[in-house]
Amino acid sequence: MLKKKMLKALNKQINAEMYSSYLYLSMESYFQSVSLAGFAAWMRSQVQEEMYHGMKFYDYVNERGGKVVLEAIAKPEGDWKTPLAAFEHILHHEQMVTALINNLMELAGAEKDHATKIFLQWFVSEQVEEEASVGEVVNKLRLIKNDSSGLFLLDAQLGKRTFTLPQQDM
Repeated sequence: MLKKKMLKALNKQINAEMYSSYLYLSMESYFQSVSLAGFAAWMRSQVQEEMYHGMKFYDYVNERGGKVVLEAIAKPEGDWKTPLAAFEHILHHEQMVTALINNLMELAGAEKDHATKIFLQWFVSEQVEEEASVGEVVNKLRLIKNDSSGLFLLDAQLGKRTFTLPQQDM
């Protein structure tokens, strides 16, 4: 059984994960509007991944006998000046999500909730991958600067990404 404080924090995290999905969906729309279909496809994969994360928290709360309480999802930003600005926004957002996960880990420790700490470890590792993945695109976009041919090559590369469920959940 989850303690009240932990349950409230996990419900808040469900909302944060769903917001992340919503933000990536907004970014997909932005990239579609500027004819960067590969960037849009990358974002669609992120939408699916963030929904998966939210549902992983949702299922965990239910498994532990808690009640999921869904709150309104904030409206995400919808326009960026450049692809670099969009990805810098994502990097900042993923760093914020990492901080949220770290806070949950600290709370689980303080609450002596070992099961939740074990559950959260997957997300700690996942956030390292998320920040590295987004950081790599940011660095490439910084190298490209205003080179349209470089942008189109990156667009083609990003378009190859697809979301697949992690092995343990298949």
